[in-house]
Amino acid sequence: MRRLIATTLMLLGLAPVAQTQAQDTFRFTAIPDEDQTRLVERFQKVADYLADTLDVDVEYVPVKSYSAAVSAFRNDQVQLAWFGGLSGVQARRLVPGSQALAQGVEDAAFHSYFIANADTGIAADQDQLPESLEGHSFTFGAKTSTSGRLMPEYYLRERFGEAPESLFSRVGFSGDHTRTIALVESGTYDVGAVNYSVWNAAVEAGRVDTDKVHVVWETPAYPDYQWTIRGDVDEHFGDGFTDRVRQALLGMTDPDLLESFPRQGFIPVSNDAYAPIETVGEDLGLLR
Repeated sequence: MRRLIATTLMLLGLAPVAQTQAQDTFRFTAIPDEDQTRLVERFQKVADYLADTLDVDVEYVPVKSYSAAVSAFRNDQVQLAWFGGLSGVQARRLVPGSQALAQGVEDAAFHSYFIANADTGIAADQDQLPESLEGHSFTFGAKTSTSGRLMPEYYLRERFGEAPESLFSRVGFSGDHTRTIALVESGTYDVGAVNYSVWNAAVEAGRVDTDKVHVVWETPAYPDYQWTIRGDVDEHFGDGFTDRVRQALLGMTDPDLLESFPRQGFIPVSNDAYAPIETVGEDLGLLR
């Protein structure tokens, strides 16, 4: 109950994360890539699972932006985070010794979808980004989203040789994948880039009118989401705690938990797997 009350208060903005917190509670966060209500439901289940498995108090700390997730990790307000590829690289750069522990089975070869409002008349192309995207309005997701901004911008520049601001009539940032879908479906933006797993889950759940918005291109594969842990957790929670957390994440096999991500399961990963994301982030000026 204590964990649930704290989570609810923070969501309402009534209780900021304290700078100094007792280290008997293990805290984690996640990038807000979907509707906040679904995220709280998902990660409260994860908190309960980790508490039972690790035999420590565990609290999920919701945040309102990707940058807030990275800041909470940097400031030791959380010790573990479910990051995207780029935000994970950012966090590990800021906290030396931090490790990527596990990624979803699907995250080793992740994809973005480019989606378009049906009224644009843009047809799907399996081979390359459709030339007819040019001149339309376009929305990314969050500014530091791997699947909603980094990799889509990379492929746009590769295909057209121009920055998005030169290619499109208007460029926006929705903040998360759920809003990207809604904005393109409503016609507020003609085209958008979205995490393929969020799109597929939304379609399966009947939350998308595919007569109004459809996929026009799928990117090649790239590494994305991962669990990253701070390099100093063993000092606070005991020798071997990092390995225990890794094993707990890899042992997350409850279909209900996995479906909420959605992932088939979790597999080991290391920082080196995200070298391609780091390179693209530097090339696009998103990493300093």
